[in-house]
Formats: sequence, structure tokens, C-alpha cells
Amino acid sequence: MPDIAARAQLRELMDEPSSYEEFRDCLRDLEKVNRTVLAYRPTLEWLRQFEGTEAPLHIVDVGSGGGDMLRRIEQWAQRRKIVVRLTGIDLNPHSAQAAREFTGPESRIEWITADAFGWQPTQPVDLILSSIFTHHLNDVEVVRFLQWMEGTAARGWFINDLSRGRLSYYGFKLLARVMRWHRFVQHDGPVSILRSFTAGDWRRYIAEAGLGATPICIQAARPGRLCVSRVKG
Repeated sequence: MPDIAARAQLRELMDEPSSYEEFRDCLRDLEKVNRTVLAYRPTLEWLRQFEGTEAPLHIVDVGSGGGDMLRRIEQWAQRRKIVVRLTGIDLNPHSAQAAREFTGPESRIEWITADAFGWQPTQPVDLILSSIFTHHLNDVEVVRFLQWMEGTAARGWFINDLSRGRLSYYGFKLLARVMRWHRFVQHDGPVSILRSFTAGDWRRYIAEAGLGATPICIQAARPGRLCVSRVKG
């Protein structure tokens, strides 16, 4: 596996300018990736503890991309008769456009193009989620994101991201090639794994965010996931 000393200097094609059509096609294949590698499972399992919520639950997904995580959550809430308000935020304007294209007209998910740090919610936020997002940030931004979630979410937050490791790196390279996923996915997947974190990295970020004394869970989820979460009492 390549050296990761310069993690922040590794570039992903999705973070570079591209046409809407290219970006949309990449997002479509990313949804296939997420289904294949069971990416939704850790987030949905964490949400189960909020099933008894009576008031509408405002859930915000940061870095929502093509919106497949929120669509899964919407289905989860409908099956359990949980009233939710779902908001997807992404900095790339192509994301909101693609999410609307991929989402049925009956959905009530709100798609917003914004920098989460500058976003002003019109209603209080209960839960903040992110999936395969934090590794796109540099070290300072990760710390700031932790602080922002802690200050914004009333009931808790959940980070679902990759776990850095040799098996994940080479395994994904092979899988993406065999499945003939979009060229962005074939390039960015291994890079994302190189840019992702270990449990030690997360402990350091949590301490730097001033949350060292806060009950925060760091837990591995197979295959190749490392999740960081906080539930407020």
C-alpha cells in the first residue's frame, strides 16, 4: 500500500471540476458501491435507538452526494412510522441536482447546496450524519466538523467513514475493476481509503476538538468501516 505521509495532498477526481453528466454517472455507480459493501447498515443500526421518538426528527446528512443514504433513511422511517424531516447538504451543486433526479417526486427530502459550516438551519437539528465524507477534509477541518456537529445537533451525531488498511485498499481496487464501476470510482476509492483514518487518528481529533471528556464511541464495522458517534443524554 502506498505511503500516506502526505494524506491531505492525495487528490480525488470527484473533488475536481467536472461536467454534470460525468458527476451524476459517478454518483449513480457510488450508490451501487454502497449497496454492494453494505454501507448503509452501520448508520441504520445506529438510528434504531431513536425509533421511539414521537416528535418529528430532523436528520441532516452532510456531504449527501446523490442522496442514497437519505433515501434509505426515508424508507426506514416510513416502515417504522417515524416522522422525520430529512435534509441533505453538499457543497457541490451537481449533488443536489443529481439527488433530485434520482429521488422520486413523492419524497420530501430537502436538498441544499451549501458549506455546512456556514449553513443556518431554519429548524433545530436533532441528528447529524455523514457517510464517506470526513476523509475529504484536512486535519483542521475534521476537528472543526466535530465541534460543529457537537454544537449543532441536539440529540447526537454519527460519522460513517472508511477504515484505512491494506485489505480494504487492494480489495476495493480489484472489486471496482471487476465491477467496471465509473472511472472516478476506480480512481477515488483506493485514494479515499488512503486518506481515511484509524481509531488513533479519531482519538487525536476528538481531543483537539475539546471533546476528550465527552462520551464518544469509535467502532469498526465490516467491511472496511470505522464509525464515530455521540448520543446526547
